[in-house]
Amino acid sequence: MSAELKRTPLANVHLAAGARMVDFGGWEMPVNYGSQIEEHHAVRRDAGMFDVSHMLNVDVVGADATTFLRKLIANDVAKLTQAGKALYSCMLNPQGGVIDDLIAYFFTPTQWRLVVNAGTAEKDIAWMQRVAASGGFNVTVTPRRDLAMVAVQGPNARAKVWATRPAWRASTESLGVFSGAQFPGDTMVARTGYTGEDGFEIVVPASEVEQLWRDLTAQGVAPCGLGARDTLRLEAGMNLYGQDMDELIHPNQAGLTWTVSLKDADRRFIGRDAIEQFADPRVFIGLKLLDRGVMRAHMVVRTAQGLGEVTSGTMSPTMGVSVGFGRLPQGVAVGDQVEIDIRGKWVPAEVCKLPFVRNGQVLTHA
Repeated sequence: MSAELKRTPLANVHLAAGARMVDFGGWEMPVNYGSQIEEHHAVRRDAGMFDVSHMLNVDVVGADATTFLRKLIANDVAKLTQAGKALYSCMLNPQGGVIDDLIAYFFTPTQWRLVVNAGTAEKDIAWMQRVAASGGFNVTVTPRRDLAMVAVQGPNARAKVWATRPAWRASTESLGVFSGAQFPGDTMVARTGYTGEDGFEIVVPASEVEQLWRDLTAQGVAPCGLGARDTLRLEAGMNLYGQDMDELIHPNQAGLTWTVSLKDADRRFIGRDAIEQFADPRVFIGLKLLDRGVMRAHMVVRTAQGLGEVTSGTMSPTMGVSVGFGRLPQGVAVGDQVEIDIRGKWVPAEVCKLPFVRNGQVLTHA
């Protein structure tokens, strides 16, 4: 493994556990600890945990923090008025392309936190600071690399977190989805995730994360790597930045129209003009293979309306067939049969609604 790769505070724990490490966006990360399939099933059936400390927490603080975020991102943070509430959004460039997708947490009108992707973190910070300076906003954007983050996901995830840290239960038991609770010492526990299962994403000081990981392991929470994280998010219909969208893709080209708020006509967020003037004759939709094979990104999809492409694809451990996302010609509809070019062979597939799996239940049957 290259010495140039960044490492999370849990890197030595992963290595000691025999994890297979890979380069993920410049970070040395575990892809699995043995069986990716077993890790996947642990999350669907019980509880698994992921080191997501490569993602970056960013504090946005200042008198203009709310106004700044209403300009910066496509969803409207003004919806958030209760401490700990969060929303998912895209941060766009003036052309309407997705610079990154992120979660924004509201604490007070002058105190917010964003969680951004690892591979785009430096670019994101530079963009935020540029927008803040050019707009004259009284706001400070502070990357928090002193913090670490662990996602604990699965039907038994919350119970096992409470068994590990009983003091957190009172403040987190009543949390709704996309809500978080803050604790002394820079700790936050949020009911969010990237798997289609219930659970928490836990932010703690980097100095405390190794003990948290060991304590969760002692409660029977299975360590899981990037491989399982990818199959879980794909089954759950959740996009991956750099694969399903990027700076050349608008949110509506990636099934993310719901993350864009146009309700307030006076809120001219960055990229709004481009979105309002743009129409794309493609749809973003699910695909399920009807024969043997595995879909992968960039494979060609042949439909009655023309050609499209797979943006993400994998073998679904829960369903036992290959599933994926497709960016397909307008007019393609759920239930249509299409074909995927897999190594020179046209393999039949069915167009499906997303997600495929949610809370352990298959929504699109194999």
